[in-house]
Amino acid sequence: MSENGPTGRVQPARPGDPSHIGPYRIVGRLGAGGMGTVHAGVASDGTRVAVKVIHPEQAQEPEFRARFRREVELSSRVTGPHLVPLLAADPDAPTPWLATTYVPGPTLNKHILAHGPLTGGSLYAFAAATAQALASIHAVGVVHRDVKPQNVLLTAAGPRVLDFGIAHAADGTSVTRTGVMTGTPGWISPEQYRQGSAGSAGDVFAWGALVAYAATGRLPFGAGAPDVVAFRVMSGDADLDGVSAALRRIVEKALAKEPGDRPSAAEAAQECTALLASQVTQVTGDDAVPATAVDMITAVWEVPPAEDPTWQVPRERGRTKKRLAGALVLAAGVVGGLAGGVAALLPGDTGNGHRPSTSAASPPASTRSAQASASTAKADPAAKQQVSGSGEANAASWQEARAAQGAGEHDVARAVLHDEGVEAQYLGDGADFTPETVRFHESRREVYLSYRLASDEQGSLYAETDIARLMCMTLRDVVLRLHPDLPYRTYVMVKQEQGQDPQVTWQDDFVADTGCQSAADNGSGQDTDGSQDWQPDDDGLGQAMIPSTDQAEIRVADGAARKIIAGTNGMRQTLGTDRVLGNGQIKVGFDPANSAMYVWSDYVQWNEQQVESWADMAAGEACRALVSERESAGSAWPYSRYAVAEIGGSHYMMVRWGTATTQAGCPA
Repeated sequence: MSENGPTGRVQPARPGDPSHIGPYRIVGRLGAGGMGTVHAGVASDGTRVAVKVIHPEQAQEPEFRARFRREVELSSRVTGPHLVPLLAADPDAPTPWLATTYVPGPTLNKHILAHGPLTGGSLYAFAAATAQALASIHAVGVVHRDVKPQNVLLTAAGPRVLDFGIAHAADGTSVTRTGVMTGTPGWISPEQYRQGSAGSAGDVFAWGALVAYAATGRLPFGAGAPDVVAFRVMSGDADLDGVSAALRRIVEKALAKEPGDRPSAAEAAQECTALLASQVTQVTGDDAVPATAVDMITAVWEVPPAEDPTWQVPRERGRTKKRLAGALVLAAGVVGGLAGGVAALLPGDTGNGHRPSTSAASPPASTRSAQASASTAKADPAAKQQVSGSGEANAASWQEARAAQGAGEHDVARAVLHDEGVEAQYLGDGADFTPETVRFHESRREVYLSYRLASDEQGSLYAETDIARLMCMTLRDVVLRLHPDLPYRTYVMVKQEQGQDPQVTWQDDFVADTGCQSAADNGSGQDTDGSQDWQPDDDGLGQAMIPSTDQAEIRVADGAARKIIAGTNGMRQTLGTDRVLGNGQIKVGFDPANSAMYVWSDYVQWNEQQVESWADMAAGEACRALVSERESAGSAWPYSRYAVAEIGGSHYMMVRWGTATTQAGCPA
């Protein structure tokens, strides 16, 4: 449901928040999400707890309340050193709640974004601890069903597995909506995709993917549309390059397509503990190996502890309501779900005089093509003295915008910051998001994203266009699909630079821009031959990712892939790659509906210039492959278009595309 604030910092309580929940004194908030709020609580003996409270409107739904009651029942069964214990709960209260031990620390996802993959003894400790956690869960007849990086917390003493929000008993007495797929794409087992079944073997499959991610920092089945990821899970091989040989053998068994071919969690834990023992021996010597697996994990665990500031217990609140200052911050540690959850925000009143708009929603301004030109991007300094009403967004309208309010806006802000945070990792030093990153202007129907760019001038447009396209895609998904009642339809990007006035660099109508192509048209890709009659998109790439049965397509794709891979490895010095790449990272496929061949790379370590250099080479080889086949097969060969895509953040970026006409017309 949410994560606790950065390094566990408690955010102020808000007007209307309870002073007590059950036996716990409430001292602030740790997070909020679509299901409810996580409060920071203190027991009478000073123990710090996380208290999860369900939204009142959801508590009125009998099905939801039954699911929450079941969650409490299942959670009370599970104990273990690598889990977060349930302390107390009242599922029958007017507003149901449960309390867990508060444990500071980042999720695996956040740690890898900040520090990179786990290595050495810490990696083996992670594998052993998480397998043991699942073994403890399965031992009492419970299946987790949502094992993923956001649900593993890295504490000072080792990993903790979190969030049983969609767990169910192995006896099948779960409470879920009929026909709803539970779990997260990329972390769902093949049998759950095929049959909807989610047993303990499915948890082991997700554990194998989790360990691979911890070891490499790469999503083992890549990114992209959910159906594309599902196809890879069911039919493709996981990307395990970089996983040590000893650990890889266990991970490969866990990732077997058939559940009967996988080890149990207990068996995986036993094998990982044996590997861990050898690591501990190297650190401590034969005579000092700890007797228990828990002590071995502690002995080699080298993940830096999270900052854990003291919680300030305020005086009891009287009848006078005070204006509470807050901040919009990206969460870094977990306390959602049962004991934790997915990335969330800690939104609050900005405390700087910004007031929510109370006027009725105005009609949307006419959309314009999103351009990053100086004439339209820079905000008029005089606009700060004006009250914005209609027309294009400017610095004044951004200043008037407020932080998220209500569950829907919270979900929007959380999704934008999560996706842009992943994109920022891809861009390296190219983007930085400010504390008040996401704001809302209700009367203007605008969502604002403020950011800073650290990249050079040449790379700025590339970064901005990709950030813009991702924001468009995220808003279309969250606003139009999940919260269609929200009034927003325009996204606005505001660049902040030290010593300069804020600049509106981008604004566009994400409702009308159904393909989020306005950003793609302005710098994130390049038509190599000047033709504008066709542009690649995610749907076409998804079709290309489906294996072909046509022999000619297979032959051409194989030949093109071989040349592109050879060219890629021949450019290792230019591209900065420290290993030989192959079919696991570079692939070729066809989109029959658009007569297009796609080339895509899942290698995430290149910077912007390296991506451009690689894409130029790949586009040339793709073009020449299509022309050669057309020359030999004539009109029987239907493909004349090509596109080159590179994984970036949570989606693929179309970098080069064009039409193959003649060998001379292909990129050099």
